[in-house]
Amino acid sequence: MYKTVVLLPAYCPEESLIPLCQQLNDSVSTVVVNDGSPSRYQELFDRLSEHTVILAHEKNQGKGAALKTGMRYIQETYGDCIVVTADADGQHLYRDILSCAKEAALHPDHLVLGVRDFSGKDVPIRSSLGNRITSLLFLLFTGRHLSDTQTGLRAFSSSMIPLFLETEGNRYEYEMNQLLRAVSKKIPFHEVRIETVYLDGNSASHYRPFRDSLLILRQFLMFSLSSLTGFLIDYTAFLLLSSLFPGSRGILISNVIARILSASCNFEMNRRIVFRSDQNWLEGFLRYLLLACLILFLNTGVLYLLTQGFHIRPWLAKLLCEMILFLFSWTIQKKFVFADETKGVTAL
Repeated sequence: MYKTVVLLPAYCPEESLIPLCQQLNDSVSTVVVNDGSPSRYQELFDRLSEHTVILAHEKNQGKGAALKTGMRYIQETYGDCIVVTADADGQHLYRDILSCAKEAALHPDHLVLGVRDFSGKDVPIRSSLGNRITSLLFLLFTGRHLSDTQTGLRAFSSSMIPLFLETEGNRYEYEMNQLLRAVSKKIPFHEVRIETVYLDGNSASHYRPFRDSLLILRQFLMFSLSSLTGFLIDYTAFLLLSSLFPGSRGILISNVIARILSASCNFEMNRRIVFRSDQNWLEGFLRYLLLACLILFLNTGVLYLLTQGFHIRPWLAKLLCEMILFLFSWTIQKKFVFADETKGVTAL
């Protein structure tokens, strides 16, 4: 029989948390992290402490920080076990929590996700739309399709705790970073269909769609901004130089010089701001140089094909080249150039 510990991060929880923990404690161990809830909630946590382990943050630190606090405690206290993380707002049912625990025991090398059905009429628009957007972006940038990227019901072997403790993020972005970390380590996902529960239009949730979506998508957005800046440098230099050096040879020379200028700026922006890599500068530069040479070769080849083979004007051909190579560059930089085995999201 596998030992299971359910971890519930809680901020201003509802009364429904008490009967849920009572149910869980009949068959598994339960750890609740009070993430700095106001003092008026202390009586609720006192009642919970009669049958549940309660950990507490003095101030609110965010869901990611609460999950890490709970995982550290589980690692130190319970040893080998199945860990199930669930929400304290009533969205995850007792039977679904146990189902995910069972699947994690059967698939100890997987990250088990309890996935919801967003097609129902009772699903709030912000939840349905938010999940669709992040699922699409996750597919585009990782090549992995997940039905529910925002689910808080997850189960995994305690052997994965060190990996998830290293994962960046203290708030809602942590859960997306955890998925990215799993992809980077080639951890397979196993989806379990669960009941979709939204109480009072999901009013108990502390998820803030706009702000927290920006936190989740921060790296995607920063990479896009960095790429846009590099593109503007590249494109401006290309137009200026190609006007000075006409003809097919001039186009190739202009493209090479413009690419060298933009690549130098882009490397520093991505290393310092986007991926925040702590790796050796020279190692990162050599990897980036190799990628830059490859992209330069591809970029020049495609540009030559479009301008000479299809007779597309240089300014339009250049735009098409950059669009084609954008996702390719993102993937290689994440997986090879700025890969860092000691950090979370930066290791994809």
